Amino acid sequence: MARMHSRKRGKSGSKKPTRTSIPHWVDKRPEEVVDLVVTMSKEGYGSSMMGIILRDQYGIPDVRLITGKSINSILEENNLQGEYPEDLFNLIARAVNLRKHLELNPKDVHSTRGLNLIEEKIRRLGKYYSKKDRIPKKWRYHPEKAQLIVR
Repeated sequence: MARMHSRKRGKSGSKKPTRTSIPHWVDKRPEEVVDLVVTMSKEGYGSSMMGIILRDQYGIPDVRLITGKSINSILEENNLQGEYPEDLFNLIARAVNLRKHLELNPKDVHSTRGLNLIEEKIRRLGKYYSKKDRIPKKWRYHPEKAQLIVR
């Protein structure tokens, strides 16, 4: 399938190997993994960063295999989930930074196009998450309000 914002086809991404049982080298119990996720969330890490830390520092390849739940569902059970989903928040932060850049460099037409593409991704994700009841139904992206969200 062709990519959305270019005329090229691109290559498919890598896939995690399918695994049905916990690897023999994992020495953490499910309760310990849940506690690690909760403490990292309180320290301010996002769910993707938690997965990377658990993989690299603790040798946990997949939280779902050990606990039976994803990182996001663990955060939701403990009421630690952010107001906005992580991918939407990161895109909004990128758009805010790009707007600051364009205020200083108004003739940068390449970045202007990049901003348009980012904001369209934000709108598309906003529609998706409002359908899934993750954000309010009436939520709309406004660049002025985006600066308040990021702060």
